[in-house]
Parts: sequence; structure tokens; C-alpha cells
Amino acid sequence: MGPSSTQFLTAACRTSSGCLALKIPSPLGLLPDTGSFWRGSEHFLAPVALRTKTGPPAPHLELFLQHQSCVECDLVLCWHLHRNLHNRLYLNRLKASREVESVDLPNCHLIKGIEAGADDIDILPNGLAFFSVGLKCPGLHSFSPDKPGGILMMDLKEENPRALELRISRGFNLASFNPHGISTFIDRDDTVYLFVVNHPEFKNTVEIFKFEEEENSLLHLKTIKHELLPSVNDIIAVGPAHFYATNDHYFSDPFLKYLETYLNLHWANVVYYSPNEVKVVAEGFDAANGINISPDKKYIYVADILAHEIHVLEKHPNMNLTQLKVLKLDTLVDNLSIDPSSGDILVGCHPNGQKLFIYDPNNPPSSEVLRIQNILSEKPTVTTVYANNGSVLQGSSVASVYDRKLLIGTLYHRALYCEL
Repeated sequence: MGPSSTQFLTAACRTSSGCLALKIPSPLGLLPDTGSFWRGSEHFLAPVALRTKTGPPAPHLELFLQHQSCVECDLVLCWHLHRNLHNRLYLNRLKASREVESVDLPNCHLIKGIEAGADDIDILPNGLAFFSVGLKCPGLHSFSPDKPGGILMMDLKEENPRALELRISRGFNLASFNPHGISTFIDRDDTVYLFVVNHPEFKNTVEIFKFEEEENSLLHLKTIKHELLPSVNDIIAVGPAHFYATNDHYFSDPFLKYLETYLNLHWANVVYYSPNEVKVVAEGFDAANGINISPDKKYIYVADILAHEIHVLEKHPNMNLTQLKVLKLDTLVDNLSIDPSSGDILVGCHPNGQKLFIYDPNNPPSSEVLRIQNILSEKPTVTTVYANNGSVLQGSSVASVYDRKLLIGTLYHRALYCEL
């Protein structure tokens, strides 16, 4: 759980016990002077313990609590100079040493027109696939840093389907369009709505569009901003203006996001939004990422990318969620899609997160797609559908299937079309 409005980090200073403390007036307040961090020439800082007056240290850090005199302020960061501790608490979460063996599919080709990522894909029951392309995030590589993002569509019922960019209605700011997670909803009158997580100028909004199939266009209906949506990653629509969304961080400020991730605070959450009610319905995630819903609409699936987990949450009539089970995996899980023919979950994964975040063209990030069968059972079956060392596809983020046709998107690279 994130800090309350009365909690703060304390001001940058070195205490007598050797701890380093930081003060920020409020959870979303002013940045501290980053230069106040002390950096030695031979070591770098790694967290040892986090304690508040109202709660214990984070469980995985309790072992390293050494400076009891630090527990005087509302929220204190104690630091220990040790490289091995950094490796243990951070690099392992990135699976920084993992490599993959290729699992190839025979009938695949790269999709023309997608050169700078297709982070998310959603497919309608009639075979129309929507691609969210051109995502840009602070600190992440981009093959097209100056080009706005867009929404592409592909008709999977065609013999040789092509990806076409959808026109967006006048009045919508295309220059700052930076789409992330997407989700479709079909209303009772067959109106198709497309929900898009957008980061204009690295802010956080949810855009709702009406899909006009005859014109191959999107009519912009609404922009949603809310204080409970500070760092939106993915979305699953459950009504014409209703959705669940993941926040991959509690904070919206880039520096505080980094600190939150580094300390492994588990303050990410899931929010339910409707015109009449907005509320947090699940929390305690390391970095909540992809989200989807079971075919019977009874369960919500959430990917926790840095914890390498998929959470199964039961959905209640009041739209609250309760955790049912957690499936642990050996990879960084990104977006989740549902195979409409079986109910299986397809997962776009990052086998090595360090390669993803620190891009090296000579050692690119790899790709991995998993299929999870019977996730509600005691022992779900997990199989590798596709894996590549980055020679073909770099940084897979999503995989969606329709009528034995598989689409694999990436965070910032190409996209793959395969016939199974």
C-alpha cells in the first residue's frame, strides 16, 4: 500500500547512524535534489530497510534492518553500500542473466508498417485486430522517437492481411498521441468502443473511441484523467465507459517511479473506473502490467511483470476483486490475451529485462510467448509457443490469436504474423 497523505520521506541528510534520509512534502510532491544522494567511487547505494511508524519494513528487506535509530520519522530509507545486495534485490527481478533457446514457428513473417513497436493487440470476434503502435517511455529505447504513435488495424479473415492505420477524428491531439494498453468493448447495439491508455507528454489518460468500420476510422468520444490513475499501463473494458486499469507504479513522477521500483515497495494497483465510481480494487503489486478478463467474465487476470507472476482475481457484483491464486513464472510477464477458442491465456514475455531496458543492438532483448492452460486448476499447464534471442523479434510484449493465426507485438521493435 502506498503512503498516506501524512507520510513523507525525510529530508536529504546523513544521520548519525549512517543512514541516508530523503524528505518529500507529499507522495506526489516536489522532487528532492538528486545530487544529495551520496555516491561513493567504488560502491553504489542499495536499500537495506524501509520502516514506517504505522507499519513494518517491507518483508524482503527486514533481514537487513541494521540502523534502529533511523526509525524516527514517518518514512525512512536506510542504505547499505554493497554491490552484492543490489544484484540480489534488483537484477534478479530483471532476470538479468537469463538467455532463451529458440522455439520457432514455421509460417511467420514480420508485419510491414510496424517498425517501432506494437505494445498491445486486441482482436474482435469478427477477426479485426487493433494494434497500439509507437509507444515511447522515459528511459526506453525507441526506433522512431520523433513520430507520434497510432492505432493500426488488420483483418485476419483476409488471405493476405495488411496493417492499415486508422484515421482519428478531428480535434484529437495526434501530435502527442502515445498509446499503450488497449481494449475493445462491444455494446448491446453492436457499437464497438476502443479504450486506449495514452501518455501525451508522458502524462496519463484513458481515451475512449468509437470504431467506425465503414470509414476505417476512430471517433474520439472522451478523455479520462483521474488521481487514481497516476501511472496507467493496461486496461480491460467492461462497459461503454467502464474499465479496470493497472497502475504499474504508485507515483507518476519519473524519479519517484525509479525509487519505488528500486525499493520493491509493491505499491502498484488495479483501479475500477465508471462514470459514477472510481476505486482501487486490488493492490500490493510490484509492477502491475497486463490485465484481461476470463471468457465467463468471472475472473480478472493481472500480470505482475517484475514479480514474474500472474494473479487470478475473482470479480464481484460490486466490481471489487479478491485474489484467488497466483501463478509464478520464470520470466517478466507483460500483456495478457485470451484465446477465444479455448480460454487459454497467451502471455507476451521478456526473458531478460535488463536487455530490454538497457538496449544494445549487438545484444538485443529476446522474445518469449507462453500459453497457460487451465489456470484455475491446481497445476496449470505452461508451454512455450515462441522464443527468439532477438535476431528476429526483440522485446515481445503481447501475443494474440484468432482462428489459428498468431500475432506477436513488441515494446519498441517489429511485430510478427504466424499461421499455426
